[in-house]
Formats: sequence, C-alpha cells, structure tokens
Amino acid sequence: MQDYSHIQKPDLGYRYEFSTDELERMDECLEGHGFAIIKDALPEEIVERLKQAVYDGTDPEGTLAEGQSRTRHAWVESGAGAWSLMDYEPFMDLHRHLIGSDELTVHRSAAIIRKPGSQPVGWHTDWSGFHTGAPKNSGHVLNSGLWPSGKWFYLTGSRPTHGGLCVIEDSHLEDWQGPEGFNLTADRGSFYPEGEEESRYAGFDIPGLVPLFTDGGDMIVFAHRTYHGAFPNRTDETRLSCAIGFRDKNHKIDVPWEMPEEGQWFLENLPEHLRRYTDGYTSINLQWKG
Repeated sequence: MQDYSHIQKPDLGYRYEFSTDELERMDECLEGHGFAIIKDALPEEIVERLKQAVYDGTDPEGTLAEGQSRTRHAWVESGAGAWSLMDYEPFMDLHRHLIGSDELTVHRSAAIIRKPGSQPVGWHTDWSGFHTGAPKNSGHVLNSGLWPSGKWFYLTGSRPTHGGLCVIEDSHLEDWQGPEGFNLTADRGSFYPEGEEESRYAGFDIPGLVPLFTDGGDMIVFAHRTYHGAFPNRTDETRLSCAIGFRDKNHKIDVPWEMPEEGQWFLENLPEHLRRYTDGYTSINLQWKG
C-alpha cells in the first residue's frame, strides 16, 4: 500500500492561498496557474452543518462500508442542509466575484463521501468542451462553459493521506499537451504514460503535481480546464467534500431531458428568498445519452 505521509505542502515560488479580501490577487493566480485557495471562506459552524448535510444527502441510511466512496450529484436537491450555503452571503459574494455577475443561477452541485481505505480518483478535467459533434452525455451538455469548474470545500480537510485533492499547475492553458512523459487521451479528458494503453492515470508521480493542503472552511477554486485527481484515503477518518457552482443566469442551457422528480421537489420547496438562484436551473440526468 502506497504511503503518502512524506508529501509536504509545496513551495511553488508564487502565492496560491488568499484571504477573502484578496480576490483580485486570487484572480491573477487562477488565471496564471489554474487554481487558488480562498482561506476561511466558511465559519466553523457552517462547516459542521455541511458535514451532516453531506451524510444526509449522500448516505442517509449509513450503508457505505470501509473502502467505499459515493458521490451525490445535484446535492443541492437534498434539502435544507445544502441550501444553507446559498443563505450565507459571504459565500454568494465569492461566486458573484468569480462569475462576474450579480445574476446567478445554480449550475451544478455535488457531495462526496470517501471512507477510510477508499481508492484514488484518477486524473481528469471536468471540462467537456473538447468533444465535437452532438453531446453524448449530460456532462457534455453542462460542462462546456467557461465558468470556473472547481469550487470545493473539503470539509474534513485536504491532505494527501486523507484523500486530498491535487491539481497540475498550468494545465488549464489551451495549448497544454499533458505532463512530460504522458499522452493525453483521445477525448483529452485524462492522460496516460507514454508507451502504455490509453486509460485514466491514477498515479502521483507527475510533473507539475500540486497537493493541496486545506482546512474545512477553505474554498478550493480551479479553472474549467484544470486537470485534477485525489489521493486514496489512508486515514481512519471519513473524507467529506461538497460544492455548489453557479453560472450567469443569462447563460441559458437547453437540456435534452425532463426535470427529474428530485429537481422538481427542490424548486417547489426551496425557500422563497433563495428562488432567485434557480432561474434556468436544469438539474441533471446521468442516464441520458445523446
């Protein structure tokens, strides 16, 4: 079993951690290197509330066993625990800054539980703008915009031994051709070592890899093309993470699926004062294929 306890927080020669009153400097890092961390974006009481909301929305029956992981897509549809993020104005102010608009709508959301012993997450980019022709899945429909794709809270902290997130600096650039010694996959969604069969690589011996060390209230932001992965969870603590992302509500997306029942429930039960964030909300249908 690979041990990652020797990995330390890197000194990259530039700042990538910023306070909430340094957002313009954060923008420069995000544009220049494809990622940034906003420190103390959430207070501890909200972090604790969100931990329970991740369990409630992702594993309500407590059935996940050691070594397993689970993702809840459209986590914002799970109930009031997730909605509390939208009710916290400093959080919404961060998104208004990131999107460059005061008129926001919920775009996507997710929560992830990774139990002790869970496996690594292979390297990938969330962006689907590389595909050509008609969209083949819901990701192609929803993930082709230019808004920042990663806006995550690792509620139990991000560190290599605990299934922490890692990114590849500068991999958001349009002409990026993959790490040295690796080839991009045909769809440019991941990469693999030269001379091997095409697959999504899940190792951590990659030039440009940046392991991210964060606390529960820190917001991890990465650009829409930035390639990222996650270490295996080698601790005895369950790893919890969540994200709600927005887009400018003037950017309409005509999705080829009907609103799922959970999405309808969300729209009907969200408090009135938060419904201004649902104009154009699409939900997601993971089973849809083009």
